[in-house]
Amino acid sequence: MPKGTALPPPEENAVATTPDIPVDTMKSMVKTLSSDEFEGRAPSTATEPKVLDYIVSQFEAAGLRPGNDGKWLQAVPTVEITANNASPLTVTGGKGTPLSYEFGTDYVATSYRAVPKTAVRDSELVFVGYGINAPELGWNDYAGIDMKGKTAVILVNDPDYAGETEQGLFKGRRMTYYGRWTYKFEEAARQGATAALIVHDTFPAAYGWSVVNSSWTGAQYYVQTPNDGADQTAANGWVQKPVAEAILKAAGQDLAALSAAAKQKGFKPVPLGVKASFGFDNAIRKSVSHNVVGILPGATRPGEYVLHTAHWDHLGRCTPDATGDDICNGAVDNATGIAALAAIAKANVEAGPTARSQVFLAVTLEESGLLGSEFYAASPIYPLDHTVGGVNMDALLPGGRARSYSMTGGDKSELTAIFRDTLAAEGLGEAPEEHPERGYYYRSDHFSFAKRGVPMFDVARSTDLVEGGKEAGEAASQAYTDKRYHAPSDEYSDTWNWEGIVEDVELYYTLGRALAESDRWPNWHAGDEFRAIRDRSCAAEGGC
Repeated sequence: MPKGTALPPPEENAVATTPDIPVDTMKSMVKTLSSDEFEGRAPSTATEPKVLDYIVSQFEAAGLRPGNDGKWLQAVPTVEITANNASPLTVTGGKGTPLSYEFGTDYVATSYRAVPKTAVRDSELVFVGYGINAPELGWNDYAGIDMKGKTAVILVNDPDYAGETEQGLFKGRRMTYYGRWTYKFEEAARQGATAALIVHDTFPAAYGWSVVNSSWTGAQYYVQTPNDGADQTAANGWVQKPVAEAILKAAGQDLAALSAAAKQKGFKPVPLGVKASFGFDNAIRKSVSHNVVGILPGATRPGEYVLHTAHWDHLGRCTPDATGDDICNGAVDNATGIAALAAIAKANVEAGPTARSQVFLAVTLEESGLLGSEFYAASPIYPLDHTVGGVNMDALLPGGRARSYSMTGGDKSELTAIFRDTLAAEGLGEAPEEHPERGYYYRSDHFSFAKRGVPMFDVARSTDLVEGGKEAGEAASQAYTDKRYHAPSDEYSDTWNWEGIVEDVELYYTLGRALAESDRWPNWHAGDEFRAIRDRSCAAEGGC
């Protein structure tokens, strides 16, 4: 089959044989990685070398080879930027101005630029709707305006977010990449804006202002760049919806009316005729963390690669619980994923080499914004135009086996055909993704590759359990979220039920091995936000 050719009908997709998962090895790894000895696996701390040495030892024991030109590690240079001494956000030039809004209470902002001071002075505000430039959809919220020196005022989510179904240009209720705040800030920078402010609204954001405030008022982590982020906006931030309403009113505009207009194709940006000023000092700390990279070379097409990814980092020492325990051990999140990486590697070694090479990445700094996977994807050891696709594993929850699985992100690519054939072979059903409006596909390490065109599996065990049904599954999921997620209580227990985790790993193994044995190059569906970049990658000489 020629390179770049679409997948054949689903029934023709090969499905790998389910392996025997080394459960005892996984138990031992999770118990060790989440022990107090590893102090919560915070990156760039004195504990990191101990974590890396342990992961390397397990990769070696599984039969992997060093994956970075004979070395196990890939250095990930990062920068930590903390805004201090923030001034109020002031708005001048309109009716009833000046207006003044307090940092934290009314607005938050930070900078991607590693500079001592950030100052936005008398920057004209422009309402740019949802801040989307999607040529494949014929949509450009920046059409006809030069954003140099200006600050973009942007709505959260995307134009279809209020839909009850997934019908619509932007997939209705299901959030697309264009709805993520990361995209909006990146696009504002591409447009040459000085700053970008997203209007917070709880329902389309899927979280309240308290989450925004806590997330954006402390240290922010980024991958170091040669220009220290000079190509990014000077400042990115959020404003409370009532603040945005007041600012637009001062500009003689109505936020509700402009928001309604922004949902329609052909919307044009609206200069508001008012100017914003704000600023803050930046405390800067540069450091280096590491990804662990292993490889199983392919037998017949070793220059084509399939990825298996999971993040090794967690929060380190955190807010103490009632007992005084201040170690966020990260047993589920994500010692389970690292154990799954080693287990899948071992199972593949025992099954024999696949046609394509399989790369195993234990990435760092996921909790700080997917930085380890972002660095690898931006500086890949194995070219992305030779990378077929992959599987990401994050937070495998103890519990019983499920009746079905869902494809996070929905039916975005030709990987869905392999997924459905695999489910059928395993006697599993397909479930709809829970809460598609929350954009989970864009919030874990596979996304760093997806946005560069590489299709990645992110699948989720449903809450419909074989024993106990949805009531038991939903209760277990909610209990983890409420009591253990990002808390000291996310600890290993000998009482864990491993059946569901084993089911997960069997599925991940089968999906990855099917890609590694195939000669097909799955693409994103026509109209998907990542299709164009995959097409360009495949069209390049030697690509796909």
